[in-house]
Amino acid sequence: MASRVKIQFGRVPVVAVLHGAVVGGGLELAAAAHVRVAERAAYYALPEGSRGIYVGGGGSVRLPRLIGVARMMDMMLTGRTYSAEEGLAIGLTTYLVDEGHGFGKGLELAKRIAQNTPLTNFAVMQALPRIAEMAPQSGFAVEALMSSIAQADPAAKSRLKDFLEKRAPKVTRDKGRNAD
Repeated sequence: MASRVKIQFGRVPVVAVLHGAVVGGGLELAAAAHVRVAERAAYYALPEGSRGIYVGGGGSVRLPRLIGVARMMDMMLTGRTYSAEEGLAIGLTTYLVDEGHGFGKGLELAKRIAQNTPLTNFAVMQALPRIAEMAPQSGFAVEALMSSIAQADPAAKSRLKDFLEKRAPKVTRDKGRNAD
Protein backbone atom coordinates (compact mmCIF):
# COMPACT_ATOMS: atom_id res chain seq x y z
CA MET A 1 0.00 0.00 0.00
CA ALA A 2 2.95 2.35 0.56
CA SER A 3 3.56 2.57 -3.20
CA ARG A 4 -0.06 3.59 -3.77
CA VAL A 5 0.24 6.36 -1.18
CA LYS A 6 3.44 7.54 -2.89
CA ILE A 7 1.57 7.66 -6.19
CA GLN A 8 -1.45 9.49 -4.81
CA PHE A 9 0.47 11.93 -2.61
CA GLY A 10 3.84 11.96 -4.39
CA ARG A 11 5.73 14.86 -5.87
CA VAL A 12 4.45 14.58 -9.45
CA PRO A 13 1.05 13.88 -11.02
CA VAL A 14 0.65 10.31 -12.29
CA VAL A 15 -1.18 9.42 -15.50
CA ALA A 16 -2.06 5.70 -15.68
CA VAL A 17 -2.75 3.98 -18.99
CA LEU A 18 -5.00 0.93 -18.58
CA HIS A 19 -5.18 -1.99 -20.97
CA GLY A 20 -6.67 -5.43 -20.45
CA ALA A 21 -7.40 -6.71 -16.94
CA VAL A 22 -7.47 -3.97 -14.31
CA VAL A 23 -8.35 -6.36 -11.53
CA GLY A 24 -7.89 -6.46 -7.74
CA GLY A 25 -4.62 -4.81 -6.78
CA GLY A 26 -4.26 -3.44 -10.31
CA LEU A 27 -7.51 -1.53 -9.90
CA GLU A 28 -6.41 -0.33 -6.46
CA LEU A 29 -3.13 0.88 -7.99
CA ALA A 30 -4.94 2.63 -10.86
CA ALA A 31 -7.27 4.35 -8.36
CA ALA A 32 -4.21 6.01 -6.79
CA ALA A 33 -3.29 7.72 -10.09
CA HIS A 34 -4.44 11.28 -10.75
CA VAL A 35 -5.61 10.72 -14.32
CA ARG A 36 -6.61 7.38 -15.83
CA VAL A 37 -6.68 6.63 -19.57
CA ALA A 38 -8.32 3.34 -20.58
CA GLU A 39 -8.01 1.54 -23.87
CA ARG A 40 -11.23 -0.12 -25.02
CA ALA A 41 -9.96 -3.60 -24.08
CA ALA A 42 -9.66 -2.64 -20.41
CA TYR A 43 -12.04 -4.19 -17.91
CA TYR A 44 -12.39 -3.83 -14.17
CA ALA A 45 -13.10 -6.31 -11.37
CA LEU A 46 -12.58 -6.86 -7.66
CA PRO A 47 -12.66 -10.64 -7.24
CA GLU A 48 -11.40 -10.55 -3.65
CA GLY A 49 -14.79 -11.46 -2.15
CA SER A 50 -15.03 -14.67 -4.16
CA ARG A 51 -11.52 -15.58 -3.00
CA GLY A 52 -12.26 -15.11 0.68
CA ILE A 53 -10.14 -11.98 1.03
CA TYR A 54 -10.72 -8.25 1.36
CA VAL A 55 -9.03 -5.44 -0.59
CA GLY A 56 -5.81 -4.37 1.05
CA GLY A 57 -4.19 -1.75 -1.13
CA GLY A 58 -6.30 1.24 -0.21
CA GLY A 59 -9.18 0.18 -2.44
CA SER A 60 -11.82 0.60 0.23
CA VAL A 61 -10.65 4.20 0.68
CA ARG A 62 -10.09 5.32 -2.93
CA LEU A 63 -12.59 3.33 -5.00
CA PRO A 64 -15.80 4.34 -3.16
CA ARG A 65 -14.82 7.95 -3.79
CA LEU A 66 -14.62 7.20 -7.51
CA ILE A 67 -17.60 4.87 -8.00
CA GLY A 68 -19.58 4.82 -4.75
CA VAL A 69 -19.90 2.26 -1.98
CA ALA A 70 -22.80 0.39 -3.61
CA ARG A 71 -20.91 -0.29 -6.86
CA MET A 72 -17.81 -1.43 -4.99
CA MET A 73 -19.91 -3.72 -2.79
CA ASP A 74 -21.52 -5.19 -5.88
CA MET A 75 -18.14 -5.81 -7.51
CA MET A 76 -16.76 -7.51 -4.41
CA LEU A 77 -19.87 -9.52 -3.47
CA THR A 78 -20.97 -10.67 -6.92
CA GLY A 79 -17.78 -10.53 -8.95
CA ARG A 80 -19.29 -8.00 -11.34
CA THR A 81 -16.97 -6.85 -14.10
CA TYR A 82 -17.17 -3.46 -15.82
CA SER A 83 -16.07 -2.82 -19.41
CA ALA A 84 -13.90 0.13 -20.36
CA GLU A 85 -16.97 2.04 -21.55
CA GLU A 86 -18.81 1.36 -18.30
CA GLY A 87 -15.68 2.32 -16.35
CA LEU A 88 -15.69 5.71 -18.03
CA ALA A 89 -19.39 6.19 -17.30
CA ILE A 90 -19.06 5.38 -13.58
CA GLY A 91 -15.80 7.23 -12.92
CA LEU A 92 -13.12 4.53 -12.92
CA THR A 93 -11.37 6.32 -15.78
CA THR A 94 -11.33 9.82 -17.15
CA TYR A 95 -10.43 9.14 -20.80
CA LEU A 96 -11.34 6.29 -23.14
CA VAL A 97 -9.30 5.66 -26.29
CA ASP A 98 -9.07 3.05 -29.01
CA GLU A 99 -6.64 0.15 -28.79
CA GLY A 100 -3.02 1.16 -29.15
CA HIS A 101 -3.70 4.83 -28.43
CA GLY A 102 -3.45 4.76 -24.64
CA PHE A 103 0.24 5.57 -24.37
CA GLY A 104 -0.03 8.45 -26.83
CA LYS A 105 -3.00 9.95 -24.99
CA GLY A 106 -1.29 9.42 -21.63
CA LEU A 107 1.86 11.16 -22.89
CA GLU A 108 -0.20 14.04 -24.34
CA LEU A 109 -1.92 14.55 -20.99
CA ALA A 110 1.35 14.27 -19.05
CA LYS A 111 2.91 16.95 -21.27
CA ARG A 112 -0.13 19.20 -20.73
CA ILE A 113 0.09 18.68 -16.94
CA ALA A 114 3.84 19.39 -16.99
CA GLN A 115 3.09 22.86 -18.42
CA ASN A 116 1.25 23.83 -15.22
CA THR A 117 3.18 25.59 -12.52
CA PRO A 118 4.65 23.17 -9.97
CA LEU A 119 2.77 24.90 -7.17
CA THR A 120 -0.57 24.49 -8.94
CA ASN A 121 0.08 20.78 -9.53
CA PHE A 122 1.05 20.45 -5.87
CA ALA A 123 -2.18 22.13 -4.76
CA VAL A 124 -4.31 19.92 -7.00
CA MET A 125 -2.59 16.73 -5.81
CA GLN A 126 -2.19 17.55 -2.12
CA ALA A 127 -4.83 20.09 -1.13
CA LEU A 128 -7.80 19.17 -3.34
CA PRO A 129 -8.33 15.61 -2.05
CA ARG A 130 -8.01 16.78 1.53
CA ILE A 131 -10.35 19.74 1.03
CA ALA A 132 -12.94 17.36 -0.45
CA GLU A 133 -12.87 15.38 2.82
CA MET A 134 -13.32 18.43 5.07
CA ALA A 135 -16.44 19.98 6.45
CA PRO A 136 -17.49 22.72 4.00
CA GLN A 137 -16.51 25.68 6.21
CA SER A 138 -13.02 24.25 6.80
CA GLY A 139 -12.73 23.40 3.11
CA PHE A 140 -13.56 26.96 2.09
CA ALA A 141 -10.88 28.28 4.45
CA VAL A 142 -8.19 25.91 3.19
CA GLU A 143 -9.21 26.61 -0.41
CA ALA A 144 -8.82 30.37 0.18
CA LEU A 145 -5.41 29.82 1.78
CA MET A 146 -4.19 27.55 -1.05
CA SER A 147 -5.55 29.97 -3.65
CA SER A 148 -3.67 32.86 -2.03
CA ILE A 149 -0.44 30.89 -1.90
CA ALA A 150 -0.75 29.77 -5.53
CA GLN A 151 -1.57 33.27 -6.78
CA ALA A 152 1.48 34.69 -5.00
CA ASP A 153 3.77 32.38 -6.97
CA PRO A 154 5.89 34.38 -9.47
CA ALA A 155 5.02 31.96 -12.29
CA ALA A 156 1.30 32.43 -11.61
CA LYS A 157 1.69 36.22 -11.54
CA SER A 158 3.45 36.13 -14.90
CA ARG A 159 0.76 33.91 -16.43
CA LEU A 160 -2.03 36.10 -15.05
CA LYS A 161 -0.34 39.18 -16.52
CA ASP A 162 -0.14 37.43 -19.91
CA PHE A 163 -3.85 36.65 -19.65
CA LEU A 164 -4.80 40.21 -18.75
CA GLU A 165 -2.66 41.56 -21.60
CA LYS A 166 -4.24 39.04 -24.01
CA ARG A 167 -0.99 37.17 -24.63
CA ALA A 168 -2.13 33.90 -23.04
CA PRO A 169 -3.47 31.01 -25.10
CA LYS A 170 -7.25 31.03 -25.48
CA VAL A 171 -9.30 28.38 -23.71
CA THR A 172 -11.08 26.30 -26.30
CA ARG A 173 -13.29 23.26 -26.18
CA ASP A 174 -11.32 20.09 -26.99
CA LYS A 175 -13.21 17.99 -29.48
CA GLY A 176 -13.43 14.38 -28.33
CA ARG A 177 -11.84 15.24 -25.01
CA ASN A 178 -12.67 11.82 -23.57
CA ALA A 179 -11.83 9.90 -26.71
CA ASP A 180 -8.90 9.55 -29.02
